[in-house]
Amino acid sequence: MILRRLATSIRKQDWFTVLIETLIVVLGVFLGIQLGNWNGARADRELGDQYEVRLVADLEQDLADNLILRAYYDQVLASVVEADRLLASPDANSKDLVAAAYRASEFSNNPTDRATWDQIVSSGHLGLLPSQEVADGLSEYYKFQDLNDETNSLLQGTPYRFAVRALIPLPLQLAIREGCSDTVGEAGAITGFVAVCRIDVDEALLEAAALELKSSPSIREALRHQYSMVATVRNNIDGNIANLEVVIDGLRNDGAAP
Repeated sequence: MILRRLATSIRKQDWFTVLIETLIVVLGVFLGIQLGNWNGARADRELGDQYEVRLVADLEQDLADNLILRAYYDQVLASVVEADRLLASPDANSKDLVAAAYRASEFSNNPTDRATWDQIVSSGHLGLLPSQEVADGLSEYYKFQDLNDETNSLLQGTPYRFAVRALIPLPLQLAIREGCSDTVGEAGAITGFVAVCRIDVDEALLEAAALELKSSPSIREALRHQYSMVATVRNNIDGNIANLEVVIDGLRNDGAAP
């Protein structure tokens, strides 16, 4: 309608009306663009807020998992030290030695939930996070997880883990798994070792396995290497916890997450 009136005014050479109606057209276009920009900015803020809420939930779960994992590897390290002591003791209790030696070879891992982060990166939405500092902190945290996963995976194939599980007979390993192994939480994650270790096998089998462990020339050497590997994983978990506390605090204080 206004364009038709504008054309009519031009034909009549009514320049004042042409000027007014041109300004109305320009103003309408400008306001339309501004409204579109405002709607786009509001949608970005809402999406950014959703990302922040989801990231905080993911990272808080990661933090809880890492606290459990740290406690677990404290027990594994204690078992390494205890196994080393018992291997050197001439009158070590066979059950205690076998249990400590086996537990020193244990492994656990709680995978990081990267779904929200990967979606943000793949969608090119890093700019929707509350600040560049928060985005950089998150990027460093998830890069660190990739390195951690590589280090943690090495625990599944250490020389000690292979050697000790090759020496302990299968019936004895089954008994250890039954009564002297891990505890599992409601979510299915390993939370530690059972408080009371039961190994229901003939005492002669325990004594033979303990003698095999003591007689092996490579077990104690491999155990020392095991200590360094487990200690590295344990230290990495400390790093995870410190990084998580920083990035969660950054999202809470710099963003809109509750």
